[in-house]
Amino acid sequence: MREFEVPATYTIPDDASMANTVFQHAKESPNFVPFKIPVAGGGWTDVTSAQFAEKVTAVAKGLIASGVEAGDRVAIMATTRFEWVLLDYAIWTAGGCTVAIYESSAAEQAKWILEDSGTVLIVVEAPRHFDTVAEVADSLPDLRETLQIDSGAIDELISRGKEVSDETVESRRAKVTASSPATLIYTSGTTGRPKGVQLTHSNLYAESAAVRIALKNLFTEGNKTLMFLPLAHVFARAISVGALDAKVTIAHTSDWSTLVEQFGAFQPDFILSVPRVFEKVFNSAKQKAHDGGKGKIFDAAAATAIAWSEAQDTGGAGIGLKVKHAVFDKLVYSKLKAALGGQCKGAVSGGGPLGARLGHFFRGVGVTIYEGYGLTETSAAVTVNTPDNIKVGSVGQPIGGHGAKVADDGELLVRGPVVFSGYWKNDEATAESFVDGWFRTGDLGAIDENGFIAITGRKKELIVTAAGKNVSPAQLEDSLRAHPLISQTMVVGDGQPFIGALITLDPESLPGWKERNGLPADTSVADLAKNPDLIAEIEAAVAETNKKVSKAEQIKKIRILDVDWTQEGGELTPKMSLKRNIVLKQYAGEVEAIYS
Repeated sequence: MREFEVPATYTIPDDASMANTVFQHAKESPNFVPFKIPVAGGGWTDVTSAQFAEKVTAVAKGLIASGVEAGDRVAIMATTRFEWVLLDYAIWTAGGCTVAIYESSAAEQAKWILEDSGTVLIVVEAPRHFDTVAEVADSLPDLRETLQIDSGAIDELISRGKEVSDETVESRRAKVTASSPATLIYTSGTTGRPKGVQLTHSNLYAESAAVRIALKNLFTEGNKTLMFLPLAHVFARAISVGALDAKVTIAHTSDWSTLVEQFGAFQPDFILSVPRVFEKVFNSAKQKAHDGGKGKIFDAAAATAIAWSEAQDTGGAGIGLKVKHAVFDKLVYSKLKAALGGQCKGAVSGGGPLGARLGHFFRGVGVTIYEGYGLTETSAAVTVNTPDNIKVGSVGQPIGGHGAKVADDGELLVRGPVVFSGYWKNDEATAESFVDGWFRTGDLGAIDENGFIAITGRKKELIVTAAGKNVSPAQLEDSLRAHPLISQTMVVGDGQPFIGALITLDPESLPGWKERNGLPADTSVADLAKNPDLIAEIEAAVAETNKKVSKAEQIKKIRILDVDWTQEGGELTPKMSLKRNIVLKQYAGEVEAIYS
């Protein structure tokens, strides 16, 4: 059993509160700009640290005037925007605990979270969120009020709090300690009812401190980043608090459809994202090149970028490769870097496996992706690649103050100050999640001699074929999604004689494919799913994927679906992970057809 630990180079004060940074910046650097708020028509308005502290205090007063007591749960249900962060810090300043709810949550999902957490007040963004909560509000005895950002919730809270003194706020903030609950974030519920993960101020403090040390080249005063991931997810939240602590300027957006334009306007120094976004950037660039008759150039450039990156791990590129790399840097890579704003020095990836292919490609292009690994229960990253220690294809080494080891059954175990202490009001689930002080991640992993960790699959997602062969679907699915035509895929075969796969088509790639293959623009996805030429391309991708695994693990049969899987359709979580149980239920007939 291999075990690897990294010592801590930071300490966590007993009185640690994530709200303290707000007032420290206001006192020491009042003119520093932690946030830029988008303005209608383009551009941003600066929010200085002094202005932010003033707003946080005013909103905290409003929460206190609204009856929020120390330790009370206050929920936020909104898209990624400045007000989310403002409310988060105001709740902490008032001594409360933030309950994060995805803005896409259905009424029943919101009901369970609000009921289980005992939330006393919720701030939602828009009328649709207000209506969602209204559907279930009557059955929630603890919920006293719902406020709406788009209807003036912030101004209303500020108005309510005018009679609350500064001393009252300071008294509330002083009661918060490192062990106080900072937030409740509910698991996605892919395998059952969502559990409330209780993270303390100590957990978030450790996450911020360790990640700022690990990624000091990105978390540097003066840098800026565009936050577009949902703040209800622990990954975005951790980066958000780390950025403020490091004096990194953040702008927020929830519009993923115009990210390239926003990158160009904001010019972030680094970005954070889930692997699917990096896959889309690569696939879109490849598809655009092929549609424009420059497919061979792009493919050669991609191969060169990967080869150049791989060479960095074995002594560096030779003269010939360096020359090719320099040529493609001008022809291809510069355009890709421009699509990220032109100033992007690197990126952080989490929430799922990135894969060595994409990691090497982006490093070869000039935008190194630092892949990390973590769960809600570990306050986001518990391992991460760093500029000083990177192994593309791995999720890095444990962050400072943390350890990892692999159990006899292959499960990855971790421990350290970012690891939560337990699930909200669920002692049974908490007890099941720990063994001898180590948190059981539920993921299968391996640790090499240098402490780099590879995630090989999800323990509960292991497929056992009729012949008794254990197959982890992650590697197969990651490889297939690399093809521009493929949007999502799910490998099946539990208890079956062979491995199969359900595949959906990427709607963004289909117009170009239809044009190249002489098909009318109005050809339906259903017809494309039966098109022999398209099927041949997908099967070629399957054949390439099968080369990477043993014969028993190879995909023998596929079904191409005529609809894509989406968060709105219920097949994907907000971080774009598959809800396998939902897909299996909704597409049981398609799975049956594979084996009939």
